[in-house]
Amino acid sequence: MHRFVLLRRGLGAVLMVLAGLPAFTFAAPTSVERAQIQATRATSSLMLIRGEGFQKNHLQRLEEDLQALGQAMQALAPDQSLHLRHQALVEQLNQGVAFGPGEENMPWRYPEALSQALRDFLTALRAHPTATPAELAAKIEYLSVQYLSRAYFGNFETAREQPNTYLGQDERVLVPAIDKEVQALAGENPEAAAKLKVRWNYLRNALVDMNSQSSALVSQSGRPFAPLTIDRHTRALSEQWMALE
Repeated sequence: MHRFVLLRRGLGAVLMVLAGLPAFTFAAPTSVERAQIQATRATSSLMLIRGEGFQKNHLQRLEEDLQALGQAMQALAPDQSLHLRHQALVEQLNQGVAFGPGEENMPWRYPEALSQALRDFLTALRAHPTATPAELAAKIEYLSVQYLSRAYFGNFETAREQPNTYLGQDERVLVPAIDKEVQALAGENPEAAAKLKVRWNYLRNALVDMNSQSSALVSQSGRPFAPLTIDRHTRALSEQWMALE
């Protein structure tokens, strides 16, 4: 009897310790998370359109991103405020195409308006009742849009009023945070983590070189930006991650 009591107490202590550990549970991506990802992807597509000379494949990809975003929104409970922010982002993206090619045709305040519309929409999504802490893929895509912005538009303005969320963070905070989540996955699924790490390590090296703290639009190492490559690897990595969730 005494041995049983000690065993029960020991089991209770173990459960208390486990309860205090951070929960790295990989669940299926929610509609809120998918909407965050697709909104950021659509913004990246617009940056590629303007930065790479209005190529047909980039225009087509923007249309596909907006359709995927619309589908994710349809899966959410009706929310008038969220709907208005979604509409505002779509309008900004369409305007970015309507200006036509050529840097001289784009108003100089447009990148600021675009980043504001994206941040407002993502903020509203994160406040949705069905939002969850699972945001790693969204963080990766958000870092990528910052990178593309520096390559094509200039500095991307993060949500400075939200320093404790990914919306107010750049590579100096987000890269170490993603490192931790990838490491946590390694403890649960070493084989899957090994595949992710190959692509993440490539992206990581470029992202930490982004040099966001500087107003000069050059990388920390002085190497030229590689937006097309970063965009391609970002999408592949976030797809890999969501397939694990």
